[in-house]
Formats: sequence, C-alpha cells, structure tokens
Amino acid sequence: MTAIALLLVVGSALLHATWNLLAKRAAGSVGFVWLFSVVILALYVPVALAYVALARPDFTPTHLAFALGSGVLHVGYFVSLQRGYRVGDLSLVYPLARGSGPALATLLAIVLLGERPGAQALIGTLLIVTSVLVLGGRRGGSDAARRAAVGYGLLTGVFIASYTVWDGYAVGHLGASPLLFLVVAEASRTLLFTPAALRRRSELRDTWRVYRREIIGVAVLSPLAYVLVLSALQHAPISLVAPTREISILFATILGSRLLAEGEGLRRALAAIAMVVGVALLALS
Repeated sequence: MTAIALLLVVGSALLHATWNLLAKRAAGSVGFVWLFSVVILALYVPVALAYVALARPDFTPTHLAFALGSGVLHVGYFVSLQRGYRVGDLSLVYPLARGSGPALATLLAIVLLGERPGAQALIGTLLIVTSVLVLGGRRGGSDAARRAAVGYGLLTGVFIASYTVWDGYAVGHLGASPLLFLVVAEASRTLLFTPAALRRRSELRDTWRVYRREIIGVAVLSPLAYVLVLSALQHAPISLVAPTREISILFATILGSRLLAEGEGLRRALAAIAMVVGVALLALS
C-alpha cells in the first residue's frame, strides 16, 4: 500500500470513529438519518458543483447507475447501524460491524474482482479481524439486547462489505469521481428515506431540536471520511484498503473508554496492539 493511500485511510478512520460516536449519542431513527442526509447535501452539493465547473470530470451513465446503487446499499447500512446503536453500545456494535465488513469485503474482492493479496497482507487482515472480535466481547446488558445488538452489528457488516466492493469497483475500476459519486449516492439515499421521514414530521422537529449538533457533526464528518476512502481506492486495491480502515476500531475504543465510560482496558489494549501490527503489515505489503 502506498504512503498516500495509508494516510487517506487513517485519516478516514479517525473521522469515521468520531461520527459514529455522535451517532451513538443520538441513537436516532430514520428521521435522524434523513436530517443529516439533507444537511450533507446542503454542504456538499455546492462543493461538487464547483468541482465540476473547475475540473470537468467524466461522470458517465454507468457511474451514475453505480452511485444510485450505492445509495440503496447505504440505506440498509444506516438503518441497521442506528438500530444497533439503539439496543447496544458503541464498543459492541461498532467492532462487529467494522470487523465483519472488511473480512467479507476482502473475500468478495478476491472472489469477484480477482485481487490476490500476498501472504503478509492476509496475515495483517487476520490480525485486524481477530482483534476486532476480541474488542467486540460482551459487556453488560440483557441477553436479548445483546443478541439484537450482535445481529444488527453483523448485518451492518454485510452492508459494509457490499458497498465497499460495489463502490470500490466504481471508483477504482470504472474511474468514477469520488466526490461526484458520493454526492449522487447521498442524494439517492436521501430520496429513499424521504417518504418515511415526512410521515414523522413532529419527530423530525424534536430530533433536530435535541440532536442538532450531532446531526451537523455526522453530516460534515461522514461524507468526508468516505471521500478519503474512495480516494484511497484510486491508489490501492480493495483487499488492502478495506481491512486497513479498521484502525478506526482503535480510535472508537479510545473515544468509547474516555467519553462513554466503556472500560476493560487490558483486553482492549491487547486487541489494539494486534490491530496496529496488522495495519503495519498491510501498509508494508
């Protein structure tokens, strides 16, 4: 993996962990997702229009179709993630989602796209996934809530793997502009959420009043984090980018321990060390 790809992925991981902390605090519904999606469009559409005017990038009908499909996959991702955060804590749902996602993404990239990561990269991937599973060990709460949180975490991982391979193919193989791809996908997702959101108008007002800061924070950080990942996919294959993103688990663990009082320091520290070693192996492969 090149140095620029590694920097892009690590920066994305930090932003990703931060916006998930905000989303966990809100533990929102469809209305929460719709509100930050609308804010995302308000913030990023002008940037995309300026980019088109200045750079005039190619964005073909095929790119458009893949962006619309990405929006559909992200609907499933955000619904399952927010439901997971309503029944489980950050340090359970996040590791399960982020750990199962790259493992599946790497497998799909190998099977469907013909990528062939070397032995060192595979060992790094194994270390990252193992550390994620250790970090995802259960703390507190009822068995029913735990099972639901685990289920939503794993379902979120399936969507992560799906959109990682789908989007990676569009950007890395078809040459779609990362910024335009993201904005079109965001618009698609927002439109899909609109009917359900507008049926809950009083809830929308309450959600905006109580969680305005979280909504704006997610709206700023979530697309920026993903633009960095899409940009990294232009410099490195999916099978390396996807697992390296999981250093965000380390950042989320620190944020959860410090700000959400989620302890178990020794176990988490050992898992984090294993993760850093895995990332180093990937970076040097």
